[in-house]
Amino acid sequence: MSDLTPLARLGGHLATDLRDVTSDPEALDSSGWWAVVADYEGGLCCARFGDVRPAPLPAPAPGRWRGPAPGDWVSSLDRAAYTEGVRRIRTAIGTGDVYQVNLCRVLSAPLPNPAPEAADIDQLTARLAVGTPAAYAGTVRLPAHGVEIATASPELYLRRADRTVESGPIKGTGRSAADLGEKERAENVMITDLVRNDLGRVCVPGSITVPALCAPEPYRNLVHLVSTVRGELPEPAGPGARGAGEWARLLAGTFPPGSITGAPKSSALRLIDALETAPRGPYTGGIGWVDADRGTGALAVGIRTFWIERDHPRPLLRFGTGAGIIWDSDPEQEWRETELKASRLLAVASGEYDANSKNSKNSKNAGNAGNAGNDAATAARGSAMPGARPVTQRPPAAPRGEQQ
Repeated sequence: MSDLTPLARLGGHLATDLRDVTSDPEALDSSGWWAVVADYEGGLCCARFGDVRPAPLPAPAPGRWRGPAPGDWVSSLDRAAYTEGVRRIRTAIGTGDVYQVNLCRVLSAPLPNPAPEAADIDQLTARLAVGTPAAYAGTVRLPAHGVEIATASPELYLRRADRTVESGPIKGTGRSAADLGEKERAENVMITDLVRNDLGRVCVPGSITVPALCAPEPYRNLVHLVSTVRGELPEPAGPGARGAGEWARLLAGTFPPGSITGAPKSSALRLIDALETAPRGPYTGGIGWVDADRGTGALAVGIRTFWIERDHPRPLLRFGTGAGIIWDSDPEQEWRETELKASRLLAVASGEYDANSKNSKNSKNAGNAGNAGNDAATAARGSAMPGARPVTQRPPAAPRGEQQ
């Protein structure tokens, strides 16, 4: 592990020279530049770095990433279990217990060679950036603390610029805009309302606005419906007072992100706990950066995210995929949506997809790899606001970032 030095690539910056690691969210209002990983189950890792400077994502380097074979991926929920979960959620909707629930499954595969020279998570980020570019792509690599994450997330969980906070929930995914109908729009509106309520817990009453509702955003091979929710934090009490604990209150009031839970959130969380058989980890959590000196930061929803777990006899690469379930959901169609979301990313991780080559192997094969081991598994059981800086120089004030 000695070659895997701690680093973070987030918001268009490279952070090195690790200074502190803590699970205390109060640190995010202290001083310095922090990489932040909040896992779905509530674990928090905040890492302060001493050297932070603008840098592009790395270019893929031959030999620095060897991913699992496509057929090695297994799913925490196989097709039968997932579609049965959809039916149980629809029953709960019919009885009025919930309106929408995000049902997820976690895919896992052993790394064929876990040595640093063949399993550098930063190199998986480089490959994802070529194959599936995203607004909030990045790496958090803290091997000694069990954190090795590559993300290609397109979704904003929280952005902060001084007193203004913003969220960009995504609900509704299709191959083209024509695939996004009333079902997807209903999903998005429900979750947007949930995010409004979440931000309302921590923002000034009456300050919550929705500048964009159900706006289609194209990505490579996919189109999402994205809304924007914005609010204003209250001024710190007292003259010259500093907003101590504001990030802690933001996280407490809004976590987990509404787009990957459901509505009402408390009922959805109970149903998720009953139906899902594996912890989500950083998938559907929050991944990003905070500049405590500037009061700025951006956390993405941890979707389209891979992470390495090395505390197994054979280190595992994991990845999550899911879909939002409402009354109109068709179980088989929701299963296919989870495959659509996973297919290209699994192909990139397994080395089956090269965006620069016309002879790339069909990424659909890797998408079905999430299926390939399902029965066996069951049987066995970015758009970030500028603001980071080298430690020797404070940059000019950062402009507001725009949703991408």
